[in-house]
Amino acid sequence: MKAATVILEALKREGVDTIFGFPGGVLLPLYDALYDFDINHILVRHEQGAGHAADGYARASGKVGVCLATSGPGATNLVTGIATAYMDSVPLVALTGQVPTAMIGGDAFQEADIVGITRPITKHSYLVKDARELGKVVREAFHIAATGRPGPVLIDLPKDVMASMCESVEPNGLTLPGYKPTYEGNPKQIEKAAREIEKAARPVIYAGGGVIISGGAEELKKLAESQGIPVTTTLLGMGGFPGGHPLALGMLGMHGTYAANMAVTECDLLIAVGARFDDRVTGKIEGFAPHARKIHIDIDPSAISKNVIVHLPIVGDVKKVLHELNKRLKPRDQFRDQARGKWREEVRHWQEEHPLAYERSDKVIKPQFVVEKLYELTRGDAIVCTEVGQNQMWAAQFYKFSRPRSFLSSGGLGTMGYGFPAAIGAQIGNPGSPVIDIAGDGSFQMNIQELATAVQNCLPVKVAILNNHFLGMVRQWQELFFNKRYSHTCLAVEPDFKKVAEAYGARGYRIEDPAEVEPVLREALASPEPCIMDFQVDREENVYPMVPAGEAISNMILGPDKKGKKALKIAGKDYPV
Repeated sequence: MKAATVILEALKREGVDTIFGFPGGVLLPLYDALYDFDINHILVRHEQGAGHAADGYARASGKVGVCLATSGPGATNLVTGIATAYMDSVPLVALTGQVPTAMIGGDAFQEADIVGITRPITKHSYLVKDARELGKVVREAFHIAATGRPGPVLIDLPKDVMASMCESVEPNGLTLPGYKPTYEGNPKQIEKAAREIEKAARPVIYAGGGVIISGGAEELKKLAESQGIPVTTTLLGMGGFPGGHPLALGMLGMHGTYAANMAVTECDLLIAVGARFDDRVTGKIEGFAPHARKIHIDIDPSAISKNVIVHLPIVGDVKKVLHELNKRLKPRDQFRDQARGKWREEVRHWQEEHPLAYERSDKVIKPQFVVEKLYELTRGDAIVCTEVGQNQMWAAQFYKFSRPRSFLSSGGLGTMGYGFPAAIGAQIGNPGSPVIDIAGDGSFQMNIQELATAVQNCLPVKVAILNNHFLGMVRQWQELFFNKRYSHTCLAVEPDFKKVAEAYGARGYRIEDPAEVEPVLREALASPEPCIMDFQVDREENVYPMVPAGEAISNMILGPDKKGKKALKIAGKDYPV
């Protein structure tokens, strides 16, 4: 059969039901074969949209996402999506067209060395020059993408290879010398961890995206409840522990809760589970959990002690390691009950002292109010995607995520324009779930063309734009640290998003009155159509708490005081602005 058909047969064997792509000249053999094939192809309007949609599909469904782009600019347009998936450990297989093998290296029309370009942002990559290798390459690509610490794999397909005739050979097995992820944690290390936990008086669990990837949420909950340990999560760990649980502290780090940051600062044992000690979490390294012994559980050995030196590393799959750890932990004794009861009281005091809050208004829409209403009306039972910036942080702070794979956001790369195409992918992967993109007016315009994709495929994705007519997070930094010199962050000219939505065939709303927020949300959430809600929010509302660059996470700007100044917790002194 044609090699292009061999590729599609191999994808079917891997369970692929959906491809996000955009055709081009060198891909014609593959698209011709796809015409008669029972794989759902979603035609995006930009290749970056394909990458992010495949990413959103993978995060929300737990399957491997697949995207497809032509050679040259088509492939390079995928780069941001591939890098986003790499930073956030998302299983992705990117198929790219390439010029015929005889022309490679000759600066042919629409040629780019996409294997070389993406080498630092993929787990592995292939340039297929022999059609007989296609079945084996696809099998290996999916295995590498989905196992160990997941990530993107790229397969580059020259046009002549796709157009050739070959036998369809189903690979018998996998032979990948040197690629052997460690799943079972070292029993001695797990035993040591159990003893460390048992003797700790002020422990905190710091949970990251690895909890969700491994399917370890229930084991994490069992650990926290059985030992009475407060839990804080990273941005990508949200949903790995129920946000409304009495032991939940919310997110930690630069825009984390006061209680989470203080608990980490004052704990005597930090149990890092599936997290990588990102700089947005740690702040100034010397001030991060300075009094604590540190246990680190992660499947990626290169993440251990990479940023923060830990005392007790355990390399292995989070779910498996937590399961073994829970079996080894002894029931709480009187000492632990008393010590940890006192510790939880101290944590509760921090929660009550500085809860997440904002100034209510009946004159201007507060962005936090929109997120709270979304949570209330969906009862927390929605898949929420975000763009990047203030909208992302407000979503993380004011929407309580109770289950894994319900919060999708670009964490490591911080990719503006991620949320909307990711929501499209999530909706296709979860057709019965409400899917909402909480967006900024700057980010949303970066992939606004995917409105056509949503409309064409009748996807009921909802977009809540928190429109402050600024690049909000950059403006916030300019206000606090650059004397309000708003250099090129004011979006003075913007489209009427309501009319843009209608022009694409979607439903559009423009909301300026706080009293209109709930009725519009109710109507949009009930609609079977894609809906764009343009909320005209308070233009200079800021995200608090906020840890300034270079500070420890205990040193937080908590918000404006009565005099209009910004109060920072540094040895009881105000932070000068």
